[in-house]
Amino acid sequence: MKPLDFHIPASQALEILQKGAFLTTQSQGKVNTMTIGWGSVSFLWRKPMFLVMVRPSRHTHGMIEAAKEFTVTLPLDDQLKEALALCGSKSGRDMDKLAAAGLTALPGQKISTPVIAGNCIHYECKVVYRQDMDQDALAAMLQHSCYASGDYHTLYYGEIVACYQTEK
Repeated sequence: MKPLDFHIPASQALEILQKGAFLTTQSQGKVNTMTIGWGSVSFLWRKPMFLVMVRPSRHTHGMIEAAKEFTVTLPLDDQLKEALALCGSKSGRDMDKLAAAGLTALPGQKISTPVIAGNCIHYECKVVYRQDMDQDALAAMLQHSCYASGDYHTLYYGEIVACYQTEK
């Protein structure tokens, strides 16, 4: 494992997010991961942060609420492309997505939530702030294009407590 300063891979993270990344959390002894395509690496409250958005309808939402931590795994190549597709289309309520996708969980370095093995950049995060979206504060254009069903996200600001790269 190669430690990284959070800001070094930040621009790379934004590019990779558009292709998909794994958002993983663990609660009551169960690990779940989902595919995300939106997020942000930033510096807020004098701390490095990773902002993730999770809809309350997702299984991961309840798990993050309980765990108060998460990891983001950014694949650096296409080897996990099929796993990203599966984890973005199936629910952890119905199956063990890690097993179904053939993913291996590696222990987190600073938190109890694992990361996904592979040629990846990992962010380990502790939730320091959460906010349910206020639909009245969102531009109408985005309400129509991203929230036609009314399933607005909860925003989780996670303090980045570890950032590193692994290779397969």
